[in-house]
Parts: sequence; structure tokens; C-alpha cells
Amino acid sequence: MNQPVLYVVVCGAGPAGEVGRLVAMAHEGGWAVQVIATPAALGFIDAEALERQTGRPVRSRYREAGEPRSPRAGAIIVAPATFNTINKFAQGIADNYALGVLSEAPGSGIPVVVLPFVNAALASRAPFRRSVADLRGEGVRVLLGAGGFEPHPVGAGNQRFEDYPWGLALKGLDGGGGRRGWG
Repeated sequence: MNQPVLYVVVCGAGPAGEVGRLVAMAHEGGWAVQVIATPAALGFIDAEALERQTGRPVRSRYREAGEPRSPRAGAIIVAPATFNTINKFAQGIADNYALGVLSEAPGSGIPVVVLPFVNAALASRAPFRRSVADLRGEGVRVLLGAGGFEPHPVGAGNQRFEDYPWGLALKGLDGGGGRRGWG
């Protein structure tokens, strides 16, 4: 069976250590999963466990000559998405592999869902608000605010790890958690 491939871009934020929960949900929804980690995320995740779970190596750097390409993404979820990654993605800054993949996605017609994990002080900043608006303007689904993830109070992020809504990211793909695209 030829499963569609979901790229899960994981960033360096507290909930990242539980990204395997999203991978399991995606598998249940019929997706094959390729995990892509930002450099900062590598300190938060268990790459070996994710590789066993997905059957694919966690990608965090551009491939070397002769290394196989990852299969083409049918969709991308960025979760947990940090302040830094969201701002760089919106500005087209591709200074690491994950951001390079994200930078190409809107122009390639690949659906992207972003599930932020930011505190209220960062979320209130004008550059961040502009970034969210710019990404939404390009068709990226940023699940922040009403119907999405609410920013947490400064210093309280560790109290939000358990209730980080991994399933919301999958539902953001089509409103129902499946693999039908933008429905």
C-alpha cells in the first residue's frame, strides 16, 4: 500500500519529547511519517525511538551526496512550533534543514499546519503577530487563538506539556484528522 507521507517538523520546546504521540495518531490516520527536527529539537527528542516508531531516520540536516531522498510530503505539521521557527518560516529564512523544507512547502502546494507552543509575552509581540498573519495569508494553517492553542503565561510552559493538543494538529489538516488534505 502506498501511504501518503506526513512530515512532522518538531522544534525545541518542552512538549517535543512527546512527539511520538503525534506520530502514533498519524499512523492511526493512515499516514507514513517522516520526522524532521530543528537543531534545537535534537536535545528534546529521542531520535532512536522515533526512528523505530516511524521506520525512517529523523532528519535534521541536508542529505549528503548519495544519501537517499526523503519521500515527498503530502502534508506537513510543525509541532510544537516555537516563536523562532514561526518567525523564520514567515520571513523565508532557511538556515537549517527544517526551515528549508518549510520554506518550499507553500510554493509547492503542500498543506502546512502549525501548532505553536509560545508564551503570552512572545505571542503578543508585533513581529510574531505579523508572522502568523503572513503565514495565514499564504494558506498555512496556524492553530493559535480561537480554536487553536492558547499561549501560556510566562514561566508556566512546563505546566502545559501534558495538555499540548497533538491531535489538534492532525485535525487541522482537514478538520477531521484524516488524510484528505484541505477538504
